[in-house]
Amino acid sequence: MSIRSEQEALIGWVFEAYLMEHHHGDILQLIENTSEETHHAVVVNAMTLFEANMEVGDFFNAYPHDVLSIFDKVLYKIAMELSQRASPRGQKPKELRMRHTLHARITGLPVCPELTRNTIPRCRDVGHFLSVTGTVIRTSVTKVLEYMRDYMCAKCRHVFTMEADFDQFYTFSPPVACPNPSGCTSSKFSCLSGVSEPAACRDYQEIKIQEQVQRLSVGSIPRSMMVILEDDLVDSCKSGDDVTIYGVMCQRWKPFYDGTRCEVELVLKANNIEVNNQQAGTSLLMKDVQQEFEDFWESYKHDPIAGRNQILLSLCPQVFGMYVIKLAVAMVLAGGVQRIDTSGSKIRGECHMLLVGDPGTGKSQFLKYAAKIMPRSVLTAGIGSTSAGLTVAAVKDGGDWHLEAGALVLSDGGLCCIDEFNSIKEHDRISIHEAMEQQSISVAKAGMVCKLNTRCTILAATNPKGQYNPNEPLSVNVALASPLLSRFDLVLCLLDTRNTDWDRVISSFILEDRVLPADSTSLWSMEKMKAYFSVIRHLQPQLSDDANNILTRYYQLQRQSDSRSVARTTIRMLESLSRLAEAHARLMYRETVTVEDAIMAISVMECSMQGGALLGSVNALLTSFPDEPAQQYQTQCQVLLEGLNLPLLLQREMDRLAG
Repeated sequence: MSIRSEQEALIGWVFEAYLMEHHHGDILQLIENTSEETHHAVVVNAMTLFEANMEVGDFFNAYPHDVLSIFDKVLYKIAMELSQRASPRGQKPKELRMRHTLHARITGLPVCPELTRNTIPRCRDVGHFLSVTGTVIRTSVTKVLEYMRDYMCAKCRHVFTMEADFDQFYTFSPPVACPNPSGCTSSKFSCLSGVSEPAACRDYQEIKIQEQVQRLSVGSIPRSMMVILEDDLVDSCKSGDDVTIYGVMCQRWKPFYDGTRCEVELVLKANNIEVNNQQAGTSLLMKDVQQEFEDFWESYKHDPIAGRNQILLSLCPQVFGMYVIKLAVAMVLAGGVQRIDTSGSKIRGECHMLLVGDPGTGKSQFLKYAAKIMPRSVLTAGIGSTSAGLTVAAVKDGGDWHLEAGALVLSDGGLCCIDEFNSIKEHDRISIHEAMEQQSISVAKAGMVCKLNTRCTILAATNPKGQYNPNEPLSVNVALASPLLSRFDLVLCLLDTRNTDWDRVISSFILEDRVLPADSTSLWSMEKMKAYFSVIRHLQPQLSDDANNILTRYYQLQRQSDSRSVARTTIRMLESLSRLAEAHARLMYRETVTVEDAIMAISVMECSMQGGALLGSVNALLTSFPDEPAQQYQTQCQVLLEGLNLPLLLQREMDRLAG
């Protein structure tokens, strides 16, 4: 059963009225910009359209293929009418190929279980229009698809066109009888485009999406399905994106042969695609959110460090204390500013951090929390990770090879958390070197040579090899080579020393009042933390001369120190210091890196160096939030600037604090 002509007229009339009311300007703009070869879409909101006429909604659910083709015809008709009105007399409007280059793309389906899915659809959904949410795990190469051929009857010379059969992987079934209305009975035909180049082609791509793990029921393994993209939808998403795809569920099978079983697979033929992770970033940058943060900093204008500590208390609130660790994680998530020098070479802005600690010191808690608040993040454990899983794998699909992105490529522009870092095999760990410093991965596999971007922050956790020995260098304790250690901006040690007072505080925190009731009201929610880190990553703080001076002096002091760790005090350390100072300026919602930021970067770096040159040895695990943050900063400032022999700067900073 299909749509009758009067129903078709009704649908066309309703859709035409909707287009003229809501999309008149869009279509005019398309006509001006359209070259005849490029595809353009008009995005139609289904809710608004169905509200105008519920009957169209019913037809759309029952016959989505037919209704979508009516929508495209009406869109073409309106575009032609507007084009004729707009073009000067005597000039022909663009007409020929526009029929195949204008598309109505549906979005905003009503949220109900019949139309919107978070899981892969089943067989009963075939023929229905659905929106499916998932993560792209594979994208095939873009291909050229011939979708139409001209045939000529050998007897009556009647020329007719045939479309490729979608159900049989776009194969052409030869015509059975001549469709000439005058009644020809011939069954012999010749293909007109057999010798010349194909007449009607379009771009074609297949992607594979997988159910989102966080939305699955207990114990389920995420399933995946193929999605067909055509025309302007091709290359609209990449591996690792969270997408919502609107389309019609279809079945397809390979052509039949005698004696073989027919294998039918379900595919989603996409009509529209929305990439959610870009959308999340933009929606959070709304003016009222920024205004809220500006008001927050305005209220802490006289004591900004107390304001920063308020944000740090909201970071991983289930872990008690650990002030330095929380500060370091927040700085790493904020990140520095990427610089490009005159020769065009890039100096990375992302910070990397390694947490080394005894069992039960809360390393994995920080990794999980960080993965939740960053928009593009991947959490992986080292024990089962190979170099192909971390970087990129070559996969054979059908007859040809293509690349499948690993954890570092999927988290490009975000965060990659690697737990149990020391469990990765030695030769697999070497593949991370290039990704960490050059921020790209060079691949030469299966005849494909290319370069992929990995502009991500790496947050890794590892256990020491046996009992941690403070007298041995770090590379011996964690069994990691110096080249890898020097790439981490911060390496923090969490040592579980037997401290009875600390144990008493921790046990009361865990057993009595899981969340401190006095503080819980003022803590920021997860959504607010996401929004804050999304906003501050757009700031571009510049280093001031005073901050530059302090960082340079500290770097020189570390290089001359007798007890220096060779793996940590390379030129990379100076770059790390400037990145951390920029990250702290971002965290404080500033456009300039001040003396305060430089001192905070150095104090975190001191905790990261074994037996720091200025502040001595600090166990980061036992650092609690200070009651008087301004007083503590003043003391730190005094110790550091006196140690660096910068009396003028110290005097200036003390005057500022007093003022």
